[in-house]
Amino acid sequence: MANDSVSLARSAAQGDEAALAQLLERHLPSVRAFVRCHMGPELRARESTSDVVQSVCRELLTHRDAFRHPDENGFQAWLFTTARRKIANRARDIMQQKRDARREVADLRESAIAALGGAYSRVSTPSARALVAEEVERLEAAIEQLPEEQREVITLAHLAGLSRAEIGERMGRSEEAVRALLHRAMARLMILLDGDGAGAD
Repeated sequence: MANDSVSLARSAAQGDEAALAQLLERHLPSVRAFVRCHMGPELRARESTSDVVQSVCRELLTHRDAFRHPDENGFQAWLFTTARRKIANRARDIMQQKRDARREVADLRESAIAALGGAYSRVSTPSARALVAEEVERLEAAIEQLPEEQREVITLAHLAGLSRAEIGERMGRSEEAVRALLHRAMARLMILLDGDGAGAD
């Protein structure tokens, strides 16, 4: 799998659209989970997660010539940076338009739940089993209660799959500081999941 990913990344960097599409498909569950975590409840009430993810994929395919890093880490950085920017743009647009009508987006269908649960299981449990809808919603609610930097380190480490060194570069911290922050964030998340929101970070 690792060698295959490297080969796909190299081909994508050389302009192979099919290889880029395969990489996108491989990372789809993680990017969907990443997008949901960073959208927040207000944006999720107005925008479909699937629409945002599809928009991210379209942008990457349209601007595939911008990908020049022949490794999967470079691809992940490109992918999740694009996803973050897309979310920020959507949130800004909603604020500008002052949309008052709220609509709950029911996109947690069984097929989506299986994919989301597989990605989220890396955060909430060491087992590989997929989470059910209620557990996905409970985990998302707990993640949303975390301070921004704790939410950031968890999603970058467990959803984006970045190394501690890569996270440190993005957050302006040392690897040791990232490890300590991730430890505190996971401890805080477990407290929230246990139903006790009180306590120190």
